[in-house]
Amino acid sequence: MTSTEAAAIALQDHAVLWSTGEIRASEVVDAACDALVAGLDTPGLRILAACTRAEADYDVHDLLPAALDELGLTFFPIASEAGQEAAARVLARRMLAGELTPREFTFRIHQRYGHELPLTERLAELDDEYDVLEYGDRTVDEVDAEVTGEARRLATHPTVPTEPTDTLS
Repeated sequence: MTSTEAAAIALQDHAVLWSTGEIRASEVVDAACDALVAGLDTPGLRILAACTRAEADYDVHDLLPAALDELGLTFFPIASEAGQEAAARVLARRMLAGELTPREFTFRIHQRYGHELPLTERLAELDDEYDVLEYGDRTVDEVDAEVTGEARRLATHPTVPTEPTDTLS
């Protein structure tokens, strides 16, 4: 994978996490700066990367869809199910890369989506299992292994949106 491909993936991941409330707008701006440094260059990306931290919270909502569109990336509408599923896949890849523990991963998924997102229902159940380990016959290692299996499933799950994307939201 080239550095521009990696930067595009990182920008897409940051956009998804921002649209679901996982990260701050300034982190999207940082990813846009990294993408420019890596060699991606479009007018919208330059404008997005030029945002200050103070401007980011106000301007990313308007600037991000165009910047992603220019790069052939997808903008998921805020709070859309497709965006939630994409964010779950990003978090799964981060867990598999060692950036999150299995427990942190399930906690974030459960906290953000509860038992309402069909794609992550089993992870919410596994988060509940962590809470009652001392009362049952399962071990942390057993639950961690199942969480890792679920993360692998999500990381390789098709990324076809379940609803149309909207670049103007």
